[in-house]
Formats: sequence, C-alpha cells, structure tokens
Amino acid sequence: MERRIRGRAASEGLAIGPAVILRALEGAHRTKGSIAEEHAALAAAVAGAREAVADLTASLAGDAAELIGFQLALLEDDALTESAYARIERGDAAEDAWRAAMAAEIAGYESADDEYFRARASDLADIRDRVLRHLFGLADDGRLPDGAIVVARDLAPSAFLGVDWSKGGGIALGEGSPTSHVAMLARGRGVPMVVGLGRDLDSLTGVLLVDGTRAEVVIGPSPERMALARTEGDELRHRKAEAIARQHEPALTRDGTPVTVLINISGPDDMAIVPARACDGVGLARTEFLTANLLHDEDAQYRAYAELMRWADGRPVTIRTLDAGGDKPIPGYTVDGESNPFLGLRGIRLSLRHPDVFRVQLRALSRAAALGPLKVMLPMVTNAGELDAARGHLRAVLSDLAKERVACSEPVFGIMIEVPAAALAAQDFAADFFSIGTNDLTQYATAASRDGAEVADYADVLHPGVLAMIAHVVRAGAARGVEVSICGDAAGDLRAIPALLKAGVRALSVSPGLLPQVKAAIREIDLAKLGEGA
Repeated sequence: MERRIRGRAASEGLAIGPAVILRALEGAHRTKGSIAEEHAALAAAVAGAREAVADLTASLAGDAAELIGFQLALLEDDALTESAYARIERGDAAEDAWRAAMAAEIAGYESADDEYFRARASDLADIRDRVLRHLFGLADDGRLPDGAIVVARDLAPSAFLGVDWSKGGGIALGEGSPTSHVAMLARGRGVPMVVGLGRDLDSLTGVLLVDGTRAEVVIGPSPERMALARTEGDELRHRKAEAIARQHEPALTRDGTPVTVLINISGPDDMAIVPARACDGVGLARTEFLTANLLHDEDAQYRAYAELMRWADGRPVTIRTLDAGGDKPIPGYTVDGESNPFLGLRGIRLSLRHPDVFRVQLRALSRAAALGPLKVMLPMVTNAGELDAARGHLRAVLSDLAKERVACSEPVFGIMIEVPAAALAAQDFAADFFSIGTNDLTQYATAASRDGAEVADYADVLHPGVLAMIAHVVRAGAARGVEVSICGDAAGDLRAIPALLKAGVRALSVSPGLLPQVKAAIREIDLAKLGEGA
C-alpha cells in the first residue's frame, strides 16, 4: 500500500525510481598494517579524495565550482589530518583514526552558533566518506542506477554535482532547505527535490515518487498513481518545451506591461545554455572565478570580460566586482578566522581594503566597456561613502588609461542592494542603478541562513518585511530616475514573481536555465488584478 510523506518543496517536477540511500560507509573493512603503513594509507586516501574533488571542480564553472571550493580548501589543509595521524601513532587503524577525527570536526560545525557553519557540516561528512572510499578501495565516481531517487539526511553540493542527472532521478532529504545551495543546483538542472522529511527518512525504501511541486514523497506508489504522475510529468515537460519555443519573445504581462528578463552568468558554460537573443542582456556576471593568481592579471580579466561582451552582441552586460568573503574565500585575499564571515569583510569592503587588486579589476572593466554597454556593480554596499570611494578609484583608473592611450570607456556604475540598511536608505545612494540581491537581503532581514534547515521557513522572500524593503528600493529608484532589477534567486522563483511585479519591479535577472519558465510565468500575470504597488 502506498504511503505519502510531506516535506518542503525545493525543486518542482516529478521523478519515479528506486531509492538509493546515501549513508556513511558501513560494513567496509581492511587489514590493519603497521603505524607507518596506516599513516601512508591515510595520506594516499586523502590525496586521492583531494584529486577527485579537484577534477570535479575543474569540470564545473561558476556557482557549481564555487560551492565545492570549500571542500578542496579543507582537503588541502594539513590541519584536517593532524589529529587523525596522532591517533594512528597511538595505534588506531587509519579508518578509525579518520572517522574519529572527522567526527570531532563535524560536531564542532554542527554545534556552531553560526547557521552557515552548521550547514557546512554536510560538506565535512562528504569529505569523510570520500576519504573512506579511497581508503577501502571503493569507487568514488558517484554513479547511481539510471533514474535513482537519492535519499539522504542532507546532500553536499559536491555529492549532487558528482551524479549524472541526465538519465532522470530525484532527491528526498530528511533535512535540508529550499533555499540551500544544493536546492539551487537542483532547480537549475530540473531535478525534482523535496526536503525536510524528518524522521520518516528511514522508511524511504523501494520505489519512490518524488513530487517536487506538491512537496511530497510517495512510498510504493500504486500503478494508478504512477500513471497519473507520468501524465503530469509529460504535461510539465510539454509546458517547458513550449516555454523554450517562445523564449525569444518579449516578456509581456497579460495587460501588456513589458518586463525585462536578463540572465545571470557565472562562467563560460552559462553562455551556452541560452542564445543571447533570448534574453535582454546580462543582469549579473559573477567574477568569483578570479583566483589568487588572477587578481593581479589585468589582461586575463579583460579577455574574460571581452568574451562576455562579444557574446551579448550589443545587449547590456552587468559585471559585479569581486564578491569574495563569506562562503567564497580566496587564499591571501580574504580574512581567515572570522567568527562570522557573512557579517565580516565581504564584497566592496574587501575591495576597498585591497585597492591595488580593485584597480586592476576596474582597469580591465573600463577597457571592456569600450566594446559595448557595460555596467559595473558593487556588491555588499552598506553606506554611501563606499560608493564614493569606489568612484574615486574608477576616476583614477580612467585617468591612467587615458594617459597610457589605452582604449577604454567609463562604465555605468551601480550597486547591489543586499544589506537591509542600504535597502532602507536607498534614496541616499547616487548610483546609476540598483540591483537587489534577494538571497542575502532575505537572510539578513529575517536572521535566517539560506542553508539552515531549522530556519528555512523563516528565510522567505515573501515575508512582508522583505517585500516592503524591495518596494522601498523600487520607489527610491523611481525618485532618482534609475533602473531597479532583481538578480537573486527570487527572480527565478515562480511563486515570488507576482509579488515582485506587484512591488513595482520591472527587471529580473535569472539563471539561464530558468529563463523560458520565467518568461512564461510573466505572460500569465495580470498586474491590474494584482493591485500593483501595494
């Protein structure tokens, strides 16, 4: 008899398949050797895991690569293995020493006051298991049966990215959050996902139906239920295909109001997902691909920006200056050991602290601005003084380039509004445009981490307070005569789009894979019936 378990919707769609439960390795064993042999075995396993994560990182781009950079950084840190080697010296087997060392690390993260660190415990568990697989000589390639339903307490982004989702499949998590990084990845790849299933997780065996739209998982679905799900799945795929067929058309609401729909770009791969003519430009191009060795390489940065400008073919391109810090560390640039990195030195705060690095990026951006309509966006701006200081650096850079007779142009200069204080004081910023980063704005305004399962229901962009701030920024932009757009996840959230348009937003920047569905959703909205401007 079929049984249904309710959770929280994280990624729409339906998937039917066999449950594959991902747990810490159980039952595997090996023969213990001498202290030297155990030390060498663990070292080889850590090196193997590090190489596998590095290979995975190299195969990805943008957000996907950033999300697992945390794991690679940990595996490259000798401090992670010190306690395990000490246990081996006392006579422990390599696997016991590693498990004990990682248990202490995971417990430390899980008990942290900061929700961000608690959410990262799943990454540590993934690292633990990767090393154990290498230690036991087991495959570490993430292969699953075609169309499998992944069942786990939580799922690290690297574990998600290691699965081939082209053959179908879905995800059912006991914990997790609809606003987590892995949920974002699932939505971008169209993988049905339900989170927050709680203690019922252990009963998820056999054939499962994951309904990411109704936020439920069905255990042992009946033939009739599976037939209905397949019909609904076919209808959903048809709607998506129809949306893709119309993705080149303008986004007009039912009452004829035009909405600008741009895309977010994290790396070269994103430019292959949709043709440039399908969007109205690039609303957010991330530059977190800049590793420590590229921070001072003006020509390399210019080439990357120039490639993006050529792809856009005359459409406006908004490039965000380096948004390092928080969950995006850069060795030698970001600050180590911050007690709360999300409330520390991030974005423009770091750029102004490293003016030599900042000016290299501004030089490359000013050169690229000579190729077309380029807009520069400053992240994590809190007060007007930061914008003024950044403009000072831009003017100095433009003066230097002119003296050197290097082709350049002054880019449009705007700010990302993601700090509640900046949102409420938007009228005081003399920026050329505002772009609202709803991810951070929501988590800061609601005091709820986007990756925290326990507080996931609080981190909601539809909270009246968050919507009030968005509406205030829109009004401030109108008063100053500057464009206001949204580039956070909310722009691609179909349930949030009506509320955003009602608040007066007329420009949305979304992940490339969500562009067709967002345009289709806009066409179904009648602003007159929504009561615009509430």
